[in-house]
Amino acid sequence: MTIHETIKAGIKEALMAKDEVRLRTIRSLATAMTNEVVAKKRKPDEFLTDEEALAVLKRASNQRKDSIEQFEKAGRNELAEPEKAELAIIESFLPAQMSAEEVAAVVKAKAAEMGADKSKAGMLMGAVMKDLKGAADGGTVKAAVDALFA
Repeated sequence: MTIHETIKAGIKEALMAKDEVRLRTIRSLATAMTNEVVAKKRKPDEFLTDEEALAVLKRASNQRKDSIEQFEKAGRNELAEPEKAELAIIESFLPAQMSAEEVAAVVKAKAAEMGADKSKAGMLMGAVMKDLKGAADGGTVKAAVDALFA
């Protein structure tokens, strides 16, 4: 079952469990995925591939993280809490992220393979992101690359 199909099935489960936060979050994800299908000029009843669905999930995750950050800066913790609950649900659909240490090891290995120096940091970052394909956050990879050349 693809990620998109799993999310569609999750709506029914959340309805039966009467879990309002989960239902609201999964419905918003399903809507975002349907919008993505339509944007790709396909029929609305078609499903996204797992790679396309992961891109939608990451976008939703980043939106929640940004909202949480903004609400906390403004001292509006009562608004940040629902966003945190939604973020936890979204992250349950995402693959596990690599730790900073694991990312640093991959960056070092790739830098040695490419013979990269500080002037090629951007190329190294792109190559590592391509290799990891969503297994690590871009900020974590950037921090590892910066630390390597610091």
